[in-house]
Amino acid sequence: MRTLYQFPLSHFCEKARWLLDHKELDFVAHNLVPGFHRAFARLKTGQNNLPILKDDTHWIADSTEIARYLDETYPEHNLLPNRFGLREEVLHLNHEANLLGVHVRHWVWSQMIVRNNTSLDTLLGESGYLRKLKKYSKPLVKTLISHGFQLDAERLAESKQYILTFAEKFTTQPRYLLAERLTLADISVCSMLAPLLNIAGTPWELDSFDRISDEAYAFSLQLQNLPIGQYVMQIYATERNARVDWHGI
Repeated sequence: MRTLYQFPLSHFCEKARWLLDHKELDFVAHNLVPGFHRAFARLKTGQNNLPILKDDTHWIADSTEIARYLDETYPEHNLLPNRFGLREEVLHLNHEANLLGVHVRHWVWSQMIVRNNTSLDTLLGESGYLRKLKKYSKPLVKTLISHGFQLDAERLAESKQYILTFAEKFTTQPRYLLAERLTLADISVCSMLAPLLNIAGTPWELDSFDRISDEAYAFSLQLQNLPIGQYVMQIYATERNARVDWHGI
């Protein structure tokens, strides 16, 4: 059985889940805890980040490398077009989306983790020592995230502007971004922007806007009304056929 090592709330891990779902491949989503994941990731892949896919004896880190591996190993429902030129365009937009994702992560962690204790509960998992020792582990995880992502006001303002600049580049709502069907580029852009759009069924759906600031609420509405926001919500409604629960185990 394939195993995807993930953070439930990570949009990079959502991207990897979507890649596997698009390929219609069975897998288990296994949760690690931010901060504590680094030793495991370093041991298995020589780097510190998630997602990590284990497929038989193969360990693949990074969502883009997972996409490349899946296309090479399971060519059906390919993520990267074979046509010369188009493949490079897809990879370029995927790269731009990954850069965007760093800024989205800063903004979303500040709103959902530092302000929203329910999201912290998700990170502690459903069982295990972190859940049993919640009184002590919860503030520790919150501190690790705040320090790890340097969630200061100046950096958050820069990230917010970066997101808006990226979003406003799309002046019309496309059917697909670069090809006549879903590609890695679509999955990347949608996954990176999804945490900002309150999409039903995703890890970032909010049952109450009281859990985020007025600024975050207004920013979400602003993005939802842009062509790219409409596109992302449409693609999630029509193409995101999730086969595995994002909560993981």
